[in-house]
Amino acid sequence: KIMLNRYYKSSKLSEAKFREVLKFFSTDIPSLKTAELTNLNKNTVHTIYNKLRERLAELSLEENEPFHGEVEVDESYFGAKRIRGKRGRGARGKIPVVGVLKRGGKVYTKVVKNCSREQILPILKGKILEESTVFTDGWKSYHGLIYQGFQHYRIYHSKNEFARGKNHINGIESFWGFTKTRMQKLRGIRKDKFMIHLKESEWRWNHRNENIYKILLKILAENPLF
Repeated sequence: KIMLNRYYKSSKLSEAKFREVLKFFSTDIPSLKTAELTNLNKNTVHTIYNKLRERLAELSLEENEPFHGEVEVDESYFGAKRIRGKRGRGARGKIPVVGVLKRGGKVYTKVVKNCSREQILPILKGKILEESTVFTDGWKSYHGLIYQGFQHYRIYHSKNEFARGKNHINGIESFWGFTKTRMQKLRGIRKDKFMIHLKESEWRWNHRNENIYKILLKILAENPLF
């Protein structure tokens, strides 16, 4: 007899089988590989992965608190390949994302229409407490942050400058690398699913030094999937 599954209410999967899938999800094994390893139908695993991703996106939004201290800010572009000879900020078909990272702490991401000052500034003012030290590259949208109550240091990649002591944005650039590597493994993400994959990456990064499997078991025991 199949036991009731307290982690996934509407599922016919046993708890043991669900935990097996969850373990592979926690270690970021793609759904097709998990289906193969667990001997489950790929659609079943795909559905579970989607529900888990949606839950992680919700958790990411719930865990959102303001940053203070030393904070790095950068933008990155996802999707279509760059147009030859054009820097990413000008490439059509890409999804622009602003990232804010508290050094030694968490990261926060926000999809924007474009990387103009009008789009970026409200995010920074909403996410970073005044008197924080903000590190950015030389992009023009960051001009004048000092007038917003931040200490502001810039690194000019265009002049082949990547770090001067504490003045760098290596943390947020590591996060972009982590996220893009994860998304490449999926071999293409539908535009309407981009947000949950982005927020999943954010949540995974923010819990990278913890046991993700144990955290998810606890979360799902309190609030199961349906």
